[in-house]
Amino acid sequence: MTNSGDNFIAPSCQEQISFLFQDEHLLLINKPSGLLSLSGKNPLNKDSVHFRLVKDFPSACLAHRLDFGTSGVMLIALSKAVNALLTKQFQNRTIVKTYTSILMGTLAEDSGEIVAPIAKDTGNFPLQKICADKGKHAVSHYQVLAHLHNPSRTRVAFTPITGRTHQLRIHSKEIGHPILGCDLYGT
Repeated sequence: MTNSGDNFIAPSCQEQISFLFQDEHLLLINKPSGLLSLSGKNPLNKDSVHFRLVKDFPSACLAHRLDFGTSGVMLIALSKAVNALLTKQFQNRTIVKTYTSILMGTLAEDSGEIVAPIAKDTGNFPLQKICADKGKHAVSHYQVLAHLHNPSRTRVAFTPITGRTHQLRIHSKEIGHPILGCDLYGT
């Protein structure tokens, strides 16, 4: 890992953003894996959800982000006023987010809660770490959807109660069942 995010250059993403819903206030899109939500600090990391959308929707605002390697649904505001309302809903945790992941190994419990404070892993950007002293409160709920075999894996639905950077990735690793395919905390 590098000490600065400026050295990371995202590989080119050839997949397109698909539109799931559109009205005068909102866009609901499917972000492909391997596409930044926002353009990076490095000028070579210009391509992103936001960069692509503002070409056709100049007022598009991102009320939330998804990690570079994560695919999924994003809610996009088409005005600053709508973005402020969405941001308030995210802050008040009235928007429920669910993520489906496949974890290494077999979870013993069919559902549970992971409570572990998360802090930046200084000097090891972009990693986060569990840190009781300096970490911010972080809570994730999980529900087992299926136990898979040969090799042993578990498909789960995660509902993050808080929204820390890399929360589900690091919480999965913390309980000994990292997300398969995770480039930062997996195997």
